Amino acid sequence: MQTLNNQTLLQRSLQAVWHPCTQMKQHESLPLVPIRRGEGVWLYDFDGQRYLDGVSSWWVNLFGHNHPRIKAAITAQLDTLEHVILAGFTHEPVVQLSERLARLTGLGHAFYGSDGASAIEIALKMSFHYWRNQGRPGKTEFLSLQQSYHGETLGALSVTDVAIFKDTYAPLLRHSTHMPSPDARLAEVGESAADYARRCAAAVDAHLAQHHASIAALVVEPLVQCAAGMAMYDPLYLQLVRASCDRYGVHLIADEIAVGFGRTGTLFACEQAAILPDFMTLSKGITGGYLPLSVTLTRDSIYQAFYDDSTARGFLHSHSYTGNALACSAALATLDIFAEQDVLADNAKTATIINARLTRYANLPIRHLRHRGMIWAFDVESATPGFAQRFYLEALKRGLLLRPIGNTVYFMPPYVLNEDEIDFLITQTYQAVLACA
Repeated sequence: MQTLNNQTLLQRSLQAVWHPCTQMKQHESLPLVPIRRGEGVWLYDFDGQRYLDGVSSWWVNLFGHNHPRIKAAITAQLDTLEHVILAGFTHEPVVQLSERLARLTGLGHAFYGSDGASAIEIALKMSFHYWRNQGRPGKTEFLSLQQSYHGETLGALSVTDVAIFKDTYAPLLRHSTHMPSPDARLAEVGESAADYARRCAAAVDAHLAQHHASIAALVVEPLVQCAAGMAMYDPLYLQLVRASCDRYGVHLIADEIAVGFGRTGTLFACEQAAILPDFMTLSKGITGGYLPLSVTLTRDSIYQAFYDDSTARGFLHSHSYTGNALACSAALATLDIFAEQDVLADNAKTATIINARLTRYANLPIRHLRHRGMIWAFDVESATPGFAQRFYLEALKRGLLLRPIGNTVYFMPPYVLNEDEIDFLITQTYQAVLACA
């Protein structure tokens, strides 16, 4: 048997795996990083090098790698049921998870998918189908925000506004309208984030006043548009667009895929605006980063519009692993950690420490240093082309996994990092910026 090391696994991966969001030819000069194991906030390669996972492995790993509580729940579930078809059957983990999510969100029945884009597809289809069942088949269009990202399947991509993902596939997509982003960085000089949010919400209201008869839903990422470079905005925006959607009979879809489960400082970002959306989509952190799972939650009144003797009025959407028992058990263990530990309070303490350490960044060539919950970001001034790749490599050399978005460097670490790990993250990022700016 071949002895595994970084180089052998790297070569095998290049021969067999098509990696996501990657121009594969770049790996001729930008080597893959083979990972052997994870522990806490650290990832270890085959040659003994370790990397602090500053992005929670694409924003999914809430409580660190190799977490005993989540691992034990999955192991116990393996002894009873790994999976069963959810059409015509049910099982205890999916029922328990659905009940708990309903209590936590204030929304009703849970519909399961495998990933965030699938959850958005489900919400879009449900919204359209609801209006059709209500005798309003003309409500077929969707609004989203400029800079929005909701996934890369065709429906989700239609309400996404990130050119690198969307432009190539534009001929395949439905038209949707993108409203001004409330990103506080876009406010005029002297304009507060709240006033700018109010101005952006007014644009939504004006559009709905004219076009509401054809619009099924507005879909937003609450508080943080992550793929837009961690664009953060005032909760007032959510309050105002919720009122507009109510006024004109349009659904509000809250895409909490990246920001749910404590990432913005509350369990769900919508709580900071004290609003209830018509649909909420969840994924990423729901299983603590262990297994693929997504959920679309909606109001019981929307569920009831599908409840009928007619098959055509039912919601005919599925995939083979819907409500997978192993994934549901991981999600239940994740919720148990929130229930039994004061995670949000602990995160607030961690955030205070990180914010204090970040004061040393004042002399760096950066702007818009911003923070919400367990997300931090700043924009590097005058970053030259290729900055993101240079910084990524410099961070790796320093034992950090960080993936800039353009000229935006961000932290979205697991919730469990300690003070020594915080110091390592802050210090090595500081040095990497100096080396690359």
